[in-house]
Amino acid sequence: MVSTDASSLNMKTPPNNAYFQRAREIIGDRSQAEIDYDNSVVAYLSAGMDIKRAIRAANQEYPEEALKPSADQWSDLAARYNYIREHKVILKRLGMNE
Repeated sequence: MVSTDASSLNMKTPPNNAYFQRAREIIGDRSQAEIDYDNSVVAYLSAGMDIKRAIRAANQEYPEEALKPSADQWSDLAARYNYIREHKVILKRLGMNE
C-alpha cells in the first residue's frame, strides 16, 4: 500500500513507488523552513510571477532561507521550481498530502 502522506518528500520512509523515489532524488530532503520557502516560491510562480520576482518575493518572506543565485543559476532554479509546482499538482490529483 502506498502512503498518502508525502510530507513534501521530507520523510523517513517514502511511498513504495518509482515516481516518488525519483521525485525525492530531484527535490531532496528539506527542512520545514526550506519547504515553506519553496511553497512560497511556487505560490508566487502560480500567481504569474517569473522566477526572479518569485525568488525576490520569497526572500522577503523568508530571509533566513533567501536564495542569492548567480546569473547562470536562474534557468536551473526555474526548472526546479517548475518541477516542484508540477509535483504538487500530481500530489493533489492523487489526494495525497504534501
